[in-house]
Amino acid sequence: MAVTYLTTAQRRASLLAVALLALAGLWTLRPFLPALGWGGVLTVSLWPWYQRRIAQWPRGRAWLPALVTLAVAVALILPLALVVGTAIQELIFASHYLAQASQVGIAPPGILAKLPLGQQLTAWWQANLAQPGGFAALTRAQGSGLHISNGERFAGAILRRLLITAFALLTLFFGLRDGDRLVAQLVRGSERAFGPAGERVSEQIVQAIRGTVNGLVVVGLGEGGVLGVVYAAAGVPHAVLFALLTALLSVVPLGASVAAYAAAAILVAQGAYGAAIAIAILATVVIFVADHFVRPVLIGGATRLPFLWVLLGILGGIESWGLIGLVLGPALIAALMRLWREWVGERPGPLGPAGAV
Repeated sequence: MAVTYLTTAQRRASLLAVALLALAGLWTLRPFLPALGWGGVLTVSLWPWYQRRIAQWPRGRAWLPALVTLAVAVALILPLALVVGTAIQELIFASHYLAQASQVGIAPPGILAKLPLGQQLTAWWQANLAQPGGFAALTRAQGSGLHISNGERFAGAILRRLLITAFALLTLFFGLRDGDRLVAQLVRGSERAFGPAGERVSEQIVQAIRGTVNGLVVVGLGEGGVLGVVYAAAGVPHAVLFALLTALLSVVPLGASVAAYAAAAILVAQGAYGAAIAIAILATVVIFVADHFVRPVLIGGATRLPFLWVLLGILGGIESWGLIGLVLGPALIAALMRLWREWVGERPGPLGPAGAV
């Protein structure tokens, strides 16, 4: 079969057609890109562990991907279901309480008089909230009534996230099942496109993803476990739920603080001021140490990034990419740092200056 050579114009037209097809494909898949991204992140993070299990059980290739995907689904969905279920119960209780309060009024709390301007606040409360129907009138005046459209939007958002989670788990399953073939294809493609530098940068990104996920998971479980003991000792209602909520929210900057201070606020409402102050102080210390020292060390050790760049990668990634930016931010910064170190000659590579070691 004769080999057909393309002219320069034909080659440019072919590259343009490939670029247009790639953009069209991304545009088509754009609703599911977050799901594909999270599925890829989970696959990359679990791949070394999965390879060790396959080496132990070679026949596990037929059933291990499904088992791992099921375990991840349970680990993701069960805590969220527990949190959502408890939140719905509390909302139902709150709605009943507010309905009753609208009929008979809400007595001012005792702590109100002890606050600065306590007399004025108590007088305002007596005039607006302690009277029957006062709370309902106040909420109507502020325009805070609930509308069906709000509920519909909330239900739609929940269904969309469930769909993204389902496709992320599906991506994880196929990523584990066909991982060897995908890795070989990616290595060949990066070598053809970028040469040896492409493979090294890809390895750096993979290490950054694994380090970031491990840092998020390990630190999140640690914060939830330590503060869970504090919640239980302080007498916080639903201490286990608050510990779980702290662990889940710890992946977001200041997220664990929201859960901890909410637990302290509940104790304040119950009159346990000393326990509330203790939780606020201990939570601030634990979260500060975890977020500013432990997590950057875990992530930075895998990405070889200084503390500042890890922190900027996490915060900038969230701002630019949303929640998945927690992983993408440090990975992208790590790749850029790798290229920079080659460029200035700190690491060997094709981008380095002549004679660099």
